Amino acid sequence: MSIRSTSRSQLSRRTVLRGVGVGLALPALDAMTPAFAKSTDAVGPQRFVAIETNQGILPQYFFAKGEGERKQTSPYLEILKPFRDRMTAFAGVSHPEVDGGHTAERCFLTAAPHPGRSGFRNTISVDQFAAERIGHLTRFPSLALAIGTKQSLSYTQSGVQIPGEDSPSSLFRKLFIQGSPEAVNAQVKKLRQGRSILDSIGERSWQLGKRLGPADRQKLDQFYTGVRDLEQRLHKTEQWELKPKARVEMDPPQDFKDPGALIEKTRAMFDLTRLAFETDSTRLISIYIHQNAAKPNIKGVDTGTHPLTHHGNQPAKLKQLRLIESAQFEELRNLLAGLDDSRTGGHSLLDETSVFYGTPLGNGNAHTNTNLPVLLAGGGFRHSGYQALGGHSDYPLPNLFVSVLQRLGIETDSFATSTGTMRGLEIV
Repeated sequence: MSIRSTSRSQLSRRTVLRGVGVGLALPALDAMTPAFAKSTDAVGPQRFVAIETNQGILPQYFFAKGEGERKQTSPYLEILKPFRDRMTAFAGVSHPEVDGGHTAERCFLTAAPHPGRSGFRNTISVDQFAAERIGHLTRFPSLALAIGTKQSLSYTQSGVQIPGEDSPSSLFRKLFIQGSPEAVNAQVKKLRQGRSILDSIGERSWQLGKRLGPADRQKLDQFYTGVRDLEQRLHKTEQWELKPKARVEMDPPQDFKDPGALIEKTRAMFDLTRLAFETDSTRLISIYIHQNAAKPNIKGVDTGTHPLTHHGNQPAKLKQLRLIESAQFEELRNLLAGLDDSRTGGHSLLDETSVFYGTPLGNGNAHTNTNLPVLLAGGGFRHSGYQALGGHSDYPLPNLFVSVLQRLGIETDSFATSTGTMRGLEIV
């Protein structure tokens, strides 16, 4: 009997887990592979913010009409007119195989297929895919922000949702308020304890490797490499804990208990997003704008967003829904303006930030998940203002994620159901 066969018969899975000091299933190790990233270009470090508004966007007010020189703008894109040469709105894109109406919300940054089916398990979101590779470069590898919910758009390698931060005041403290020396020392102690545990696991996995065959030893070596890499990340986090946080000239924002403060909450989170990027506290942010039955504090609106999306083409409901969505596009315009006004190393922060905005519903009234109204602004891309990519669902939106990942300096040519990079989106 070969050594390999003997090893398999002697070692159960429980024995292996005990051997490395773990009482649970081994984690997915590809989330721990060493980071690899290109050096940044002359413009500077690149950033990415992904924003989802969950109740759809009225397509008749988003998509441009006509073709070529006769192509007209749209009411919503007209709001963003100051940035027409720094953004591209897309038509004819969607996530292949993502269906299920509102259940598609959780797949906006993952593109995991069929979220409405029983037994669905999500996959990693594009921001976390990037965070695994470049997150160590900043104090916070990523931020998952939320408006109107405590959920988020961000999912780990194993498909677990990261809780959303919905409190502007808590986010401000996290970003910019230095803890007391006692609190900092306590956190550093926890991190060092974690590194000590990983040291023990690594040593036990090395000892266990002596009892395995070549193939299993190779797998365990990969696990050991992952443990060592995670230990390095903990060490990096410890170093950040010992460094003072960035200081900003801004009073701590207030929290909003009013459920109708949709626009006010959005403005506060957008302002903190800009500050987080300005201070290089993070380079990756997701923002989940979750609208429900609460009536927004917008003049002319007397109904909640969700009920209005079931408009049945009634003019009165469409008018109110357009008021809500127009207000949201105005806040997006203000975010772009704030990034554009901010300079880092002589460059506009907007040129260093890919701003992805859109919805998982192509038509909120019909609950379709095709022909999604989405746009990308900034990032130093050569934008076209508007890009019609044919059809209503045949062009994969994950291609856009590949382009953004490459712009972030991450060496990858695929993500989820992508087929390449985004057509017509080139780096200047």
